[in-house]
Amino acid sequence: MEIAIGIFDSTERAEQAVKDLRQNQIPGQAIIFLTGSENEAMSFTKELGTYVGGVMGGAVQFTAGQIGSALALVPGFGQVYAIGLGAAALLHYLGSKVGATAVKRSLEASRFTLTKPEKSGIDTAYFIDVLKHGRSIVIVQTKFHDVAAEATAILDRLGLGKQTRTASKGESSTRRVEGVTIVDLRGRIDFGDGSKRLRETLDDLVTRGTKNVLLNMKEVDFVDSSGIGEMVRGHVQLAKIGGQLKLVNLSKHVHMLLQVTSLNKVFEIFDDELNGIRSFARGQERTKWPDAP
Repeated sequence: MEIAIGIFDSTERAEQAVKDLRQNQIPGQAIIFLTGSENEAMSFTKELGTYVGGVMGGAVQFTAGQIGSALALVPGFGQVYAIGLGAAALLHYLGSKVGATAVKRSLEASRFTLTKPEKSGIDTAYFIDVLKHGRSIVIVQTKFHDVAAEATAILDRLGLGKQTRTASKGESSTRRVEGVTIVDLRGRIDFGDGSKRLRETLDDLVTRGTKNVLLNMKEVDFVDSSGIGEMVRGHVQLAKIGGQLKLVNLSKHVHMLLQVTSLNKVFEIFDDELNGIRSFARGQERTKWPDAP
């Protein structure tokens, strides 16, 4: 399964991203929209329902699994909304389901029905801090390489943290220091070799039961939406086996990307390798990066 994640600071750009995804034949079941705003969720549900209904001739009765909304109450945050196939799975474990809300009523008015949770490779809990900063998130999960390529291009074009693509090649190597596996990343973590190499490296570590992983990103000069997706997925995979994925030595490019997307709230980040290694044993407090001037 390949994953691309786009993060947006406006409803308009998020909606445009989903419209472009659908216009470029990205299957609706591969797309999930995540927000903490009820108004945004209502608007998005109506907009997407109208758009897809129009494409299908307006004669199809969609279920919540196709263009639905799942709701949860998250302690310390409030309501979280996920729209799209697998939306319920993203929110199911977070807390109690919300009852009669405006979003649910809008679904019922559109003849949508709420479905049971399905399995998903990404857990919404990791995005709570991103949502707290007013961001919206579009996730595309697919097993088809060409679909992932198109989705990555669209999310890169419209999402936050747009960068200039470099000519460097994505490379990686691993080493062990004091019981911690350090993955030294170089060049691009982008769709194709870069993100694939990271996915295969982390999958192999998880398969072998490795729990403490530190990504050294000192020489990384480009990360696209598929690279973000693989970083988040690796974070989730390790957490599921009782492990942790942390970042160290962020390059300027990666620092700015994580800051503008608010993903610096998702990962534990350290400015030197020794502190990063010791944090696994001592639960050292994460680095607080200063705001960009």
